[in-house]
Amino acid sequence: MVSKTDDIPASVPVDLAREGETANSKDSSKETALKDPCACGHRGDTAVMNGVIQDAGHDQAEEADSKQDGSADADLAEDANEQEVIVIQDTGFTVKIQAPGTEPFDLQVSPQEMVQEIHQVLMDREDTCHRTCFSLQLDGNVLDNFAELKSIEGLQESSLLKVVEEPYTVREARIHVRHIRDLLKSLDPSDAYNGVDCNSLSFLSVFTDGDLGDTGRRKKKGSELEQIDCTPPEHILPGSKERPLVPLQPQNKDWKPMQCLKVLTMSGWNPPPGNRKMHGDLMYLYIVTVEDRHVSITASTRGFYLNQSTTYIFSPKPANPSFLSHSLVELLSQISPTFKKNFTALQKKRVQRHPFERIATPFQVYSWTAPQIDHAMDCVRAEDAYTSRLGYEEHIPGQTRDWNEELQTTRELSRKNLPERLLRERAIFKVHSDFAAAATRGAMAVIDGNVMAINPGEETRMQMFIWNNIFFSLGFDVRDHYRELGGDAAAHTAPTNDLNGVRAYSAVDVEGLYTLGTVVVDYRGYRVTAQSIIPGILEREQEQSVIYGSIDFGKTVVSHPKYLEFLEKTSRPLKVQRHAVLNEKDASVELCSSVECKGIIGNDGRHYILDLLRTFPPDLNFLPVEGEELTAESLKLGFPRLHRHRLACLRQELIEAFVEHRYLLFMKMAALQLMQQKANKDKTAALHDTSTADVEPESKPQALEASEKVPDDKPTSPTSSESTLTRDDSEATTVSENSAPDNQEAPADQKAPVPTANTNGTHEPSAPERQNGGCDSLLEGKEADEIIPGLAQAKELAESLAAEDGSGIDPKSREVVLNACKAVGSISNTSFDIRFNPDIFSPGVRFPDDSAEDIQKQKQLLKEAAAFLVSCQIPSFVKDCLDHSSLPMDGATMIEALHQRGINVRYLGTVLQFVDNMPAKAQLEHIYRIGISELITRCAKHIFKTYLQGVELSALSAAVSHFLNCLLSSFPDAVAHLPADELVSRRKSRKRRNRVPGGGDNTTWASLTPSELWKNITSEAQSYYHFNLQCESVDQAVEKYNLQKITLLREISVKTGIQILIKEYNFDSRHKPAFTEEDILNIFPVVKHVNPKASDAFHFFQSGQAKVQQGFLKEGCELINEALNLFNNVYGAMHVEICACLRLLARLNYIMGDHPEALSNQQKAVLMSERALGIEHPNTIQEYMHLALYCFANGQLSTALKLLYRARYLMLVVCGEDHPEMALLDSNIGLVLHGVMEYDLSLRFLENALAINSKYHGTRSLKVALSHHLVARVYESKAEFRSALQHEKEGYTIYKNQVGEGHEKTKESSEYLKYLTQQAVALQRTMNEIYKNGSNASIMPLKVSHTSAVLGLNGETLLHDLFRIFVDGLFSLSL
Repeated sequence: MVSKTDDIPASVPVDLAREGETANSKDSSKETALKDPCACGHRGDTAVMNGVIQDAGHDQAEEADSKQDGSADADLAEDANEQEVIVIQDTGFTVKIQAPGTEPFDLQVSPQEMVQEIHQVLMDREDTCHRTCFSLQLDGNVLDNFAELKSIEGLQESSLLKVVEEPYTVREARIHVRHIRDLLKSLDPSDAYNGVDCNSLSFLSVFTDGDLGDTGRRKKKGSELEQIDCTPPEHILPGSKERPLVPLQPQNKDWKPMQCLKVLTMSGWNPPPGNRKMHGDLMYLYIVTVEDRHVSITASTRGFYLNQSTTYIFSPKPANPSFLSHSLVELLSQISPTFKKNFTALQKKRVQRHPFERIATPFQVYSWTAPQIDHAMDCVRAEDAYTSRLGYEEHIPGQTRDWNEELQTTRELSRKNLPERLLRERAIFKVHSDFAAAATRGAMAVIDGNVMAINPGEETRMQMFIWNNIFFSLGFDVRDHYRELGGDAAAHTAPTNDLNGVRAYSAVDVEGLYTLGTVVVDYRGYRVTAQSIIPGILEREQEQSVIYGSIDFGKTVVSHPKYLEFLEKTSRPLKVQRHAVLNEKDASVELCSSVECKGIIGNDGRHYILDLLRTFPPDLNFLPVEGEELTAESLKLGFPRLHRHRLACLRQELIEAFVEHRYLLFMKMAALQLMQQKANKDKTAALHDTSTADVEPESKPQALEASEKVPDDKPTSPTSSESTLTRDDSEATTVSENSAPDNQEAPADQKAPVPTANTNGTHEPSAPERQNGGCDSLLEGKEADEIIPGLAQAKELAESLAAEDGSGIDPKSREVVLNACKAVGSISNTSFDIRFNPDIFSPGVRFPDDSAEDIQKQKQLLKEAAAFLVSCQIPSFVKDCLDHSSLPMDGATMIEALHQRGINVRYLGTVLQFVDNMPAKAQLEHIYRIGISELITRCAKHIFKTYLQGVELSALSAAVSHFLNCLLSSFPDAVAHLPADELVSRRKSRKRRNRVPGGGDNTTWASLTPSELWKNITSEAQSYYHFNLQCESVDQAVEKYNLQKITLLREISVKTGIQILIKEYNFDSRHKPAFTEEDILNIFPVVKHVNPKASDAFHFFQSGQAKVQQGFLKEGCELINEALNLFNNVYGAMHVEICACLRLLARLNYIMGDHPEALSNQQKAVLMSERALGIEHPNTIQEYMHLALYCFANGQLSTALKLLYRARYLMLVVCGEDHPEMALLDSNIGLVLHGVMEYDLSLRFLENALAINSKYHGTRSLKVALSHHLVARVYESKAEFRSALQHEKEGYTIYKNQVGEGHEKTKESSEYLKYLTQQAVALQRTMNEIYKNGSNASIMPLKVSHTSAVLGLNGETLLHDLFRIFVDGLFSLSL
C-alpha cells in the first residue's frame, strides 16, 4: 500500500493524485499560470511579514550577519522562490499501462515521480491490486524502480508500459502474502482499535452516506424536504442529562466482515528442506477456505500452486490439478467460489472509500474506546510479534536500520533551493516518524519484559536496553545522579526537558551540530527514554568521550572551540548567553549552553550535543533560593513555591514573549528620550541626570492605573501572533520565530506592530512591579507612532546602530540607546539583545569573580521573566478566554493554549485561582470547569503511575478497573476482583519468573479505596499545583465543580493510555462498581517526540493567511494552495497542518462562492482531523461544524443536520452543554430545523443558544441580539406574534444601545418589529372576527414567512443568517 512504503520520493503520492486528493498533475499547468508578476509582487512583502527572508531559517548561520536590513534581499529571495515553485510544478503527461489479463488503461503521471510510484498505484488499483512481483517495461527494457520518469529515454505522452510478471524470491513471496493479507483486512477496523501500523478510526462516512460530492449531485433538491427525519436522539436534545458512550463509535455497515477465507497462515512445514529449495520451493502456506476445504500451498519462484501435503504428512509435489498461478488471489479464486465473489466485492468497497480513510497517519493515534473485537487468526501479525519485525524492517532486507546514521544524513542533505529543501524536509520527516514508531515498539517490548538488558545483573530500575539500534533507559534516578535535584521526580522530568531541548536545537538547525533522535514513552506506569546511539559511545568511558560540558553537574567542566563556534550560532535564536564558569581547578571555562549539555564527537566525526535538559533558564517561581528575593508581584501571589524537583524551566514560548515585550519597551524608552532631547536642546545637561528610573514610569501611559476593568484591545501572544495554523500549533510558531536570526535584526517595523499583552487590571500594578517586567499597555502599529512621535526615529537609530559599528552616530543618540539597553536588561550596550544564562542558580556551578556584575544582572532578568509570567501572561490568557479569542474545549486544548503563552502546567492551580478571583467569573465558568477536571485527572495520573508500577502483568486489567472504580464509581466500597486461588499460585510462581519492571508486590494495589484515592488526589493537588480541591469523593467533585463523569473518564483514559470497552457504564450505582476487569481492553503508550516542520510550506501558509486578512482573497487562495502542495510534498497526504490548510481553503472557496469545492476540501479536513487527531478531538468537532455549513449551502439539509447532531454529541461528551461554543452549534441546528419547518424542535435549540450566549457574552452582546432575532423568527413562523415581538424588542434594544440607531442592523430590526406588529394586529382582528361571527367568518390569510423556502429561490435570507452566525463564530476562531 502506498502508505506503508518507505521509498516514496518527494512528490505528490500518485494514487492520491489519481483521485484528485492532492494537487494533481492536471492542475500543475494551471499552477504555473498563476505565477504572474502580480503574484510575485504580492509575495514580495511576505518576507518582511514572516520576520526574515525565507532563506534565513535555513541558512541562518551564514546569513545572519549579511541580512541586517532584510527587505531588499527579501524580494530577491521571494522571486527566487517563485522560480523554484515553478520548477517543482512540472506539467504531467499520460502513459498507457498494459497488465496481463486486463485492458490497457491510461494513467496520469508527473516527471518527478519515480517508477516505484507507478508500482504503488498498480498495487492499489482494483483490477491489478493482487500483483506485487512485477516489472514495468518500455519497448522491452525493464525500468529501474528508483529512476525518475523524466530521466527515462523514450518515455513520453501515450507511451505503453507493460506489466511483466517476475520470478519470486523468498522476500518477494513474503511481501506478496503480506499484501494479500492487507487487502483482505482493508475494511477491518481492528488494526485501528489495536493502534497498529498507523491505522486510526474515522466515522464521517457513516453520517454522509459515502462521498459528499456524489450525494449532492444525485438528489433532487426539492424532494428532499419530505424525506428528512429531523428528530435527534433524546440524549442530544438541550437539557438532557444523559451522556451515553456507545454513540461515540456508530456502527459502520462497511465493517461487517465479508469473509473470504477462514484461515491463511504459514504452514508448519516451513522452511522448505534443501532438496525442495532446489526445486524452487520458497515457503509453504496453509489455507482453509470458506467452503471448509483445507489446502496446502507452495510459494515457488514461478508462483503459487497446490501441493499434496496435509497437516501431518509432508508431500510437497504439485497436486493434480495444481492451479499454478502467479498470484495467490488467482489461485484462490479458482479453488473457492466464495473467495472469488467476496474478494471482488471487498475490493470494490475498498476503492470506493475515501483515500483519506485508508492512508496511514504519520504518527500512531490510539482510541480510548473500542468494541469487543473477535481475535482472528493472522499469520502476518503472528510473524511480526515473534520476529519484532527485525527481519522485515520496512525496505531494508536482512538488517536493522542504523537510526542514528539515517537521522543525521537526512539533516546533512543540501538545502540551497526549494526543491532541495523539500527533499530534505521530507526525508527528515519520514525518518522521524519511522523512528518514533520503532522507539514506541521497543519501549513497550522493554516494559513487557521482551528485551534483554545490557546490564542484566543490576536491579530492575537501573537496567538499560538496546533493541533495533535504539538505546532505552528508564526514568528512575540511578546511581543518585539526580539526588540534589529531586531524585526520581527529577529523573522523571529530565527526559521531557531534554526532548524540549532537542526540539529547540533541531528547529534552529545549525549545520554541523547534531542532536540525538529522542522519543519519550510513558507505558504501564514507567517512563522510557529512547535515543539513537552515537557511533562508538558504547566502546568508551563517558569521561573520555565528553569534550564539552560537564558529566557531574558542573564540578568538572571542559570546553572546546569547535563546540563554542557551533553553539554561538544557536545562542541568538535560543537566547542563550555565552558565559564563563569555574572548573575543579578554579580555572575559567567558556560555555555557550548549560553545563549539563555535553559535547561528544562520535566515531563518524560528527559533533553531537546531548543532555539538553537545561536549554532554557530556570523558573524562579518554583525554585526557592536562599538569600534571593523575587519581585513584588511574584511574592504577592505566594511565590517562590517549593516544587518536587529543581529542574523547573521556563518554556521557550515564554522567553520569546518576554523578549518581544522588552523590545517594545526598549523602543518606547528610546523614543521618549529622543523626544526629551528635542525638547531640551538648550538644557542638554538635564538629559545626563535623567536616570532610567525616572524614564520608566514616564514611559508608561496612564492606562496602567486601570482598576478592575479588562482592557479592550486584544492581546496576542507574540509567539502565536503571527500564526493561527491550528490551535495546537505552538511548535510550528516557535520554529518560524527561531528561524529569525534574532530580535534585533528582524526589521523593526515587523517587531513593533505585534500586539503584546496588556495589563489585566485585576490588580493594581505598583511602581516596582512596572519596573520588573509587569505588563505594560504597550502601543502597537500606527497608534504608537501617533502617540510617541519619536518612535520611528528610535527604530531608525536602533537599526543603524545594529547595522554599522556605530561610529557615524552622534554620542547623544548613542547614550539614548545605552540608557534604553540598560533599562531593559540587554547584554549589549549598543543594541537590543536579551539572552539568558541557563546556569544561574544551578547547584554546583561557580562563576569567575570578574563576572559578578553580569551574574547579578542575569539573576534580576530571571526574576523579571518569572514575574512576567504571573503578572502578564496568566492575566492575558484569562482575558483571551474572556473575550473568546481562546476557546479551549478540553484539557488538552487548554494546556496547548497555556503553552502558547509560555505558561507551564505547574501553574494550573495559579490560573484557576486567578479565574476564581475574577469579577467576571461567571463568564469563565467553562474555563474553570475544564481546568478543575484537568487538575483532578492529572493528579490521578500521577498516582496511577506509581500504582501501576506495583502491579504484575497478570493482574493488570483487574488493577486498572479497580483504580477506575475508586476514581469514578459512586459504589462506596470498591473491592478488587481477585480470585483467592489465583493469588496463591501467583505467589508461588513469582520466584521462578524472570523479573520484569512490572514485577512488584502484586497485592498492595488491591487495598486502594475510593476515599483513600480522593484523599491522595486532594493532597497531590495541594502539593503539586498548590490548589485547594474541596472534595472527598467523585460525587462531591461532580456536584461542587459541575463536572461530568464521562468527561473525567475520557481525560484519564487519554492521559494514561487506557482503552476501555465501549458500552454504557453506570457510574452512579451504589450497589455495584461501574467497571469490571473485562471492561479494560488494553493499555497503550503515551508518546512524546519531535515534530519536524515543513518550513517553506509554513511560510506560504502564513503569507496566505495575511493576504486573506488584508482582503486579497484570490491571492490568499493561491498562496494557500501553494502551501498545500508543499505540505503534501513534505508530510505526504495526511497531517494536522494539511488539515488546517484544507479548512482555510474550504472557507475561501465558500466565501468566493464555490460551494462544491468548499464541500470537497472540508470533507478532507474532517477525515484528516478524525484520523490524525482523534474522532472526538475539539478540532474534529469544529471541522464537523464547518462541513455542516457547506452541506447546507449545497442544499444537503439532512446531511447538514446529521453532522451538526454528531458535533453536538461529541461536544457533550468532551465538555458538556455549558460552553460558549455550544451556543453557536445550537443556533445552527435551530436554523436548519427552522428551514425544514420543525419549529418546536428549532425553538428548543435556539432558546438554549440564547441562554448560553447571555451567560457567556453578557445580556447586552450583539450575539445575544442575533439569538433574540432568530428566536423571534421561529415564533413568527408559528404565528405566535406576541412572543416574537417580545424577543425582537430585546434584540432591537441591544442593537440601538450597542451600535446606534443609524446602523443597518438596528434599522433591519426596527423594520421587522413593524412587520411583526402588523401581523399581530391582523391576527387579533381575525380572532375577534371569529369570536363575533362564529365559524363562518371570512378569515384573511396570514403572511407567515415560511423560511422553508430555503431550498427554493427565496432562500437567501435563511442562508444569509446561517452564514452570519458561522462568520461570527467560526471565522473569528481561525483567521
